[in-house]
Amino acid sequence: MSPGSEHRPHRVVVLALDGLLPFELGIPHRIFGRPKDARGRPLYEVLTCSVRPPGPVGTDADFAITVAHGPEILATADTVVIPASYELGPVFEEGVLTEELAAALAHIRPGTRLASICTGVYVLAAAGHLDGRPATTHWAEAEHFQRLFPKIDVDPDVLFIDDGDVLTSAGVAAGIDLCLHMVRRDHGTAVANEVARRTVVPPHRDGGQAQYIERPVPDPQQTGTTTARAWALGRLHEPIQLRDMAAQEAMSVRTFTRRFREETGVSPGQWLTQQRVERARHLLESTGLSVDQVARDAGFGTAQSMRQHLQAALGVTPTAYRRTFRTGTDVTAADRTEHPGGVHTLP
Repeated sequence: MSPGSEHRPHRVVVLALDGLLPFELGIPHRIFGRPKDARGRPLYEVLTCSVRPPGPVGTDADFAITVAHGPEILATADTVVIPASYELGPVFEEGVLTEELAAALAHIRPGTRLASICTGVYVLAAAGHLDGRPATTHWAEAEHFQRLFPKIDVDPDVLFIDDGDVLTSAGVAAGIDLCLHMVRRDHGTAVANEVARRTVVPPHRDGGQAQYIERPVPDPQQTGTTTARAWALGRLHEPIQLRDMAAQEAMSVRTFTRRFREETGVSPGQWLTQQRVERARHLLESTGLSVDQVARDAGFGTAQSMRQHLQAALGVTPTAYRRTFRTGTDVTAADRTEHPGGVHTLP
C-alpha cells in the first residue's frame, strides 16, 4: 500500500447465533481488536451481526446481547467467525441449515475466509464448506459430529486446523489459539506475540497440540518437565539429545518421555521442532540474518533442513516466509548467503 493510499483494515464479522457462549463471542473482538500497524492504525475491524435485523440475541447465560448489525454485513467481510451456540437446533440434530441461517450465510462472498470456534463448526459443515476437508471441534462432540457429517475428516485431538480458507478450532480457549494463529498468519509472529502479551495468554500453542482429553493428570508430588523445557529453550541452537533433557529432571528417558507427553500433549522431539520453527520464524521476521545463519541459530543446522521443516509446518520456504513479513529491501539483503565464487540466492 502506498503512503497516500487509503487505509482499510481487514474486516472480521462475527456471527452471533441464539444460545451463544458470551466468552467465545468475545474472543475475536479481544484478539483481532488489538493489532495495529507501525502508524498505530488498527489492522482489523471487528463487527458483530445476527441472522436477523439488529436487535437482541439470546445467550446461554442469564442475559441477552444487543447486536447492531443484520446479516447483510456478512457481504462485506474478509473473514467470518462463527462462535459456538447451544441452540443450533436442526443444524446440530440433523446437519441441515434453517432457512433463516441459510439466507444469512448466502450473503458471504466467495473467497471469504471462514473460521469456527467449538460447535460453530456445525454451521460450516451444514453449509457444505467442509466436505472432503479436515476439521476439528470440541472433543466431547467429535464423535457425534463425525457421524452427522461422514464426508468430513474429523480430528478430535488437535486445538485447531488451518485448511487455508477454512479454519476450525476445538472448544473455548482453543478459539484464542485459532485467532492468534490467524493474526500470526496475516502479520507475523511479532504482532501475534504482542497481542498475546496484552491478553495475558500463551503466545503460541501449535494447532497440532493435543486437546487435553482423557489424559492422566500428573501426580503433583512428582517432578514435571518444566526445568528441562526451559533448559532446552536456552540452547535451541545446539544439538539436544533426549537423554540430556531427561537428565535435567533426573528421570529415565522412558519416564521423562511419558511425563513430557502428559504435560504438553506431544513428544519431546515434536516439541523441539515446534520451538525451532518458532525461533526461525522470529529471526526471519525480525533480523537481517542470512537463511544459513537463521538455520544455525534456530538449531536446524543447515538451510536445507530448515526449509524442509518450514515447508512441512507452514507450507512455504524461508525466503517466501520472510518476503511476506519484511520489506523488499530487507529481503534482498537478507536472503543471500555468501559463497566462494559469488552470491547465491536461496530459493
